[in-house]
Amino acid sequence: MRCFVAALPPERARDHLDAFLEPRRAAAPFRWTAPDQVHLTLAFVGDLTERRLDDLVERLERAAARRRAVRTAIAGGGAFPHAAGAKVLWAGLDLDDGDALELRRMAEGARAAASRAGARVDGQRFRPHLTVARCVRPTEVTPWIRLLDAYRGPEWTIDSFALVESHLGEGPRGRPRHEVVATLPLD
Repeated sequence: MRCFVAALPPERARDHLDAFLEPRRAAAPFRWTAPDQVHLTLAFVGDLTERRLDDLVERLERAAARRRAVRTAIAGGGAFPHAAGAKVLWAGLDLDDGDALELRRMAEGARAAASRAGARVDGQRFRPHLTVARCVRPTEVTPWIRLLDAYRGPEWTIDSFALVESHLGEGPRGRPRHEVVATLPLD
């Protein structure tokens, strides 16, 4: 199984971002993320055997129970690896220092739970973001980052995270299809 643990913005937050981006999408040849697939990845679990799924869900439940809810809004943006040669364009989150720390702890807990369940976990540094587009080749995206820097969506609360299975190539136009396997409420 190919999975990830994510905080899923509510539909109203995703729709607000989609409405902001929609009239601008034709101006760039990016592969835009479908609005219903916009999420904040806390941990990427590249390969999970099905026999380890129950153990992972139990460990994630315990990790979620140790965390508190976080208020945020989708705001700002950036690019990976950098604006001059971007492969990914992303929207950020508006977080105060305490909530940013709590979100980082959510990610650490999710990654530790996956690792203890025997899954291979992506070890990259956690940088809270929501991927909005991927570039076919490295692209200069500074104007797009400026555009996203002017954006701020409605506030919402991260009060749970989800274990999501990604089925590569099974979605519209050969994109992944995402299926929520478990929703894990925060304490």
